[in-house]
Amino acid sequence: PEALAPDKHAQGWRLACQCRVVEDLRVALFDPQQDGLPAQVCALDWFGDVLRVRLRPERAMRYQAGQHVVLWNGAVARPYSLASLPGEDDFLEFHIDCQHPGAFCDKARGLQLGDVLRLGELRGGALHYDPDWQQRPLWLLAAGTGLAPLWGILREALRQGHQGEIRVMHVAREGVGHYLVEPLRQMADVNVELVLAERLDEALAGLRPSSRQTVALVCGAPGSVERFARRLFIAGVPRGQVLADVFVEHA
Repeated sequence: PEALAPDKHAQGWRLACQCRVVEDLRVALFDPQQDGLPAQVCALDWFGDVLRVRLRPERAMRYQAGQHVVLWNGAVARPYSLASLPGEDDFLEFHIDCQHPGAFCDKARGLQLGDVLRLGELRGGALHYDPDWQQRPLWLLAAGTGLAPLWGILREALRQGHQGEIRVMHVAREGVGHYLVEPLRQMADVNVELVLAERLDEALAGLRPSSRQTVALVCGAPGSVERFARRLFIAGVPRGQVLADVFVEHA
């Protein structure tokens, strides 16, 4: 029961794995209009094909850097990583790659300030920041909007006073795809490398960790994550110290 947030418990939610059915039970599908948390669009910014969306939820949502949440735009839902930092930002930030047509992307192109989306399930994956890593080199390798969760994790690491080396590599199809170039370069003591996709092999060949204690977080499309992970393994980073989140495309 302790795994359930107090606010969820107060709303009547229970952990199914901890419940014993003793009488008739009614099961209902998630209804975004009834069960989703309303969140108003408060900022929209385009960086090439990447749309940065900032939402202000009707009530505060508890989350951690590296998590993702299901966004509902009408009847269309997709999971997107949170790029904002809890306790610092008064909005929720998402980065949406709209290069290819898709049900959610097509609707996202029509978003306007003041529109209301619904927030569904909050999920956690492999990506997070552990305070025990403070003295260890931290590498953040992202392709495209895989930078979104790592941007939040980077800021979390700095907020917690990370002492080890921090290295960020961001791969994009073209220059405009490096959509966080300015805020990244303003961060002191963070080694930032911006790489075009056509030069990725050359950039990966230059990855040489200074310590076997290096922790690497990688995120992006399956092909990019596989290439990151393979190079890190060859370079001597133990598999258990490479944490990955793979973005899967939806129609």
